[in-house]
Amino acid sequence: MSYTSLFCHIVFSTKDRRAFLTDELMPRLVEYVSGIARELKGQVLEAGGAPDHLHLAAALHPTAAVAGFVGKIKAGSSGWIHKTFPDLGVFSWQDGYAAFSVSPSILPKVKAYIREQAEHHRKLSFREELVALLERHGIGYDERHILA
Repeated sequence: MSYTSLFCHIVFSTKDRRAFLTDELMPRLVEYVSGIARELKGQVLEAGGAPDHLHLAAALHPTAAVAGFVGKIKAGSSGWIHKTFPDLGVFSWQDGYAAFSVSPSILPKVKAYIREQAEHHRKLSFREELVALLERHGIGYDERHILA
């Protein structure tokens, strides 16, 4: 028997940081993404964001690779958005994502951080937030990809 504790804070944005994720769309998107995670034997513990990006606190199944988990969530949710909201036919997610491992001891703080996205973004842009997260976790980045 294997025992795991695999929590991640995952962040990705809409293509070109376009503000597609409206107040109407976001709760339905979170519900749909949570269903995809369950199909992957994972769980979305908290989700939220701003009109141009999404944050997930997720528990991953021990056989899941982060890249595969995120890729399936992005592909599935993009297809669902196209079918459910035909006027968003140009919607797509950015290439790539940011993912950070989360200790169970700080998981409540990460979940609160995700719930408070509207407040965070009164003070800083998504770019500023992403750079701060990358730097806090000691992750090097290419400025060209942060701006894209």
